[in-house]
Amino acid sequence: MNPLRVWSAWVLPLAVLGACAPVGPDYRRPVLEMPANWKPEAPWRVGAPQDAIPRGEWWKVFGDERLNKLEERAMTSNNTLAVAAARLEQARALSSQAGAALFPEIRLNSGINRFRTSADRPLTSYTTPTFSTIQYDYTLNVSARYEADFFGRVRRTIEAAGASAQQSAADFENIRLLVSADLANNYVTIGALDNEIDVVQRSIALQRKALAFVSARYEAGTASGLDVTQQQAQIDATSTQLELLINQRTRVEHAIATLVGTPAPTFSLEPRPLALAPWQPPVGVPSDLLERRPDIASAERAMAAANAQIGVAMAAFYPSFNLAPAYGLESRAFTTLFDIPSLLWAFGVQSSQLIFDGGRAKAGQRFAEASYQGTLAAYKQVVLTAMQEVEDGLGTLVALGRAQEQARAAVRSTTRLLELANDRYAGGLATYLDVISAQQAQLSSERIRVQVLGQQVLASVFLVKALGGGWDNTAAATATASGPALAAAPAVAP
Repeated sequence: MNPLRVWSAWVLPLAVLGACAPVGPDYRRPVLEMPANWKPEAPWRVGAPQDAIPRGEWWKVFGDERLNKLEERAMTSNNTLAVAAARLEQARALSSQAGAALFPEIRLNSGINRFRTSADRPLTSYTTPTFSTIQYDYTLNVSARYEADFFGRVRRTIEAAGASAQQSAADFENIRLLVSADLANNYVTIGALDNEIDVVQRSIALQRKALAFVSARYEAGTASGLDVTQQQAQIDATSTQLELLINQRTRVEHAIATLVGTPAPTFSLEPRPLALAPWQPPVGVPSDLLERRPDIASAERAMAAANAQIGVAMAAFYPSFNLAPAYGLESRAFTTLFDIPSLLWAFGVQSSQLIFDGGRAKAGQRFAEASYQGTLAAYKQVVLTAMQEVEDGLGTLVALGRAQEQARAAVRSTTRLLELANDRYAGGLATYLDVISAQQAQLSSERIRVQVLGQQVLASVFLVKALGGGWDNTAAATATASGPALAAAPAVAP
């Protein structure tokens, strides 16, 4: 019998059956009811999307070279990001592994055995006695294994593995965004602390001058020792605040060291007042978030993978068919191994149909369906959280803008108040307690001003993260010139 003819007789019908649609629901991305617009206050406006712009180095919009270098170090040396990259490679490898099931597994097998048969083995014929022999067995053959995917178990498995790999890619992008945003937050915080430290140090310098002035008046008999003591107490209190700020800065510096993959004891950042200006990133309509945020893309891909697993579970109720052909040679002597009588072959199909398993397959299907419902709820929650974060960011930037104007006005007022208090004290029209109160008010208002500035930049970073990160600098600058625009960020490919 021609083995190729036998092979064709089995394979062609199986191939036709293998073209059947896989069991289980086909994945369809759920349609969510999204609001048409945000609720931004003036001067925000809706702008055109920029989805074609590559995602990436969003931090460069702040124009700070030191921040850019730190971010580059974090992108190459951060260990959390390295873990995410390794998991992405694992997911891609698993996806490739699952895809290999579409093709037959072909092996070349060879062997040589020397064996002795038993003289007492069962008789194959009562007329022929058995006796012991010692022989060689030489084998050389090609074997194949292949599962005919009639009901889509393999295809659904590949679909699930591919969606999981895409989910890992989105997770990697999300961790990259979180690391870069965390680093930017710490960098802004340390700059704001440097601003605040600078304010406190200048206040201490002015307070020491005031102490020298009061001491001179005390020595001249025109001021009391109480005035000197009060001024010294003010210096001591302000110096205590300075030490606390320095300690806080040190801890933030250590956090930056960890983010850029450097041991904290060997890392330092030269003090530099915050030079970053608040930036209002472009924001799109709420539905844009479904394509822009990597955590939303990850949640959506998790749904696709869970949906495919339902098909895998349902395939357990249908018969499976496996092909295991073999073609080769076998002989008791190597010299005759390649002779025609040594030829052997085998073709056949093995099938299996579940009859009873105590409800195991049904439980597996229910588990897969419940998993999908869980990923669906998680997806909806991620979208709701994203919308909340963007709304919070929009409102915070507007509120902090008003607060900054009020803080500047307060600084002007308290500076004028301190000047008047000093003049009145020098003219004998006020006590030194009035001067101390004015110094405290001026220091407090100046610190609030720099704190609000830091919060404004932090709010910008928060909103960038909430939107998914990454826009074209030129487009952003053009939009900002005519009022903070609401435009879209690059999409995360599902």
